[in-house]
Amino acid sequence: MHGYDDRMGRPPLNVKSTNVRLPEGLGERIDKLVGRQRRAAFIREVLEREVERRENEQGKVG
Repeated sequence: MHGYDDRMGRPPLNVKSTNVRLPEGLGERIDKLVGRQRRAAFIREVLEREVERRENEQGKVG
């Protein structure tokens, strides 16, 4: 049908999938803190904060 979007699933979230290997037990520790359904969001939040911190740190040095 014209104008009908037959794609399945969620709309794009403007994210790129990246596989990350975690040390044994770290995933379970994260799950205990935030729950299994929030693991990916937690990792994204932590990485975003750390990248911003390091970028700010570099800006102060230069």
